[in-house]
Amino acid sequence: MIRKIIHIDEEKCNGCGLCARACHESAIGIIDGKAKLLREDYCDGLGDCLPACPTNAISFVEKEAAAYDEAAVLENKKKLEAHSQLQQWPVQIKLVPINAPYFDDADLLIAADCTAYAYANFHQDFIKGKITLIGCPKLDSVDYSEKLTEIIRQNNIKSVTIVRMEVPCCGGIQNAAINAMKASGKFLPWQVYTISTDGRILA
Repeated sequence: MIRKIIHIDEEKCNGCGLCARACHESAIGIIDGKAKLLREDYCDGLGDCLPACPTNAISFVEKEAAAYDEAAVLENKKKLEAHSQLQQWPVQIKLVPINAPYFDDADLLIAADCTAYAYANFHQDFIKGKITLIGCPKLDSVDYSEKLTEIIRQNNIKSVTIVRMEVPCCGGIQNAAINAMKASGKFLPWQVYTISTDGRILA
């Protein structure tokens, strides 16, 4: 059938992944650093991905394409729920670059690395839809605040979510994130979640 569907100009695409996050049907993925339409029948033709693209690499075209298959989309979403929601690599605070395309318009997750082991549904409840940075101030023996300050200052971060364990040493990552937001000179919405050692959200 002839219908409206998205077209991605790979030459314009910078691989930031914002379109993939905006697509509620999971029709877009990042492959070899470029956005790709994974399946035509996942694209509903509504174009939530278009305004998310910072380089105007996505447009509508009228072409012969498979019809939108809502049942297939729902089935795929069920499968994705059991898969990784990680959107970028690396994730360690000490390894990530200060500037990267995926930081643009990002909701930032700053988490103590133990939290993903303690809280069973970490990917779905915390990583999904966010750019993830992890670290352990006790094991790394560093103050992350300086690097986090520059990441927040030099990129268009929309919000910050901090996830820590209830143990005292995790206060270091919370303090680093809060100090970084203050030092950046930006006012951002932020929230702290504390995970218990038996895997519950305490606050």
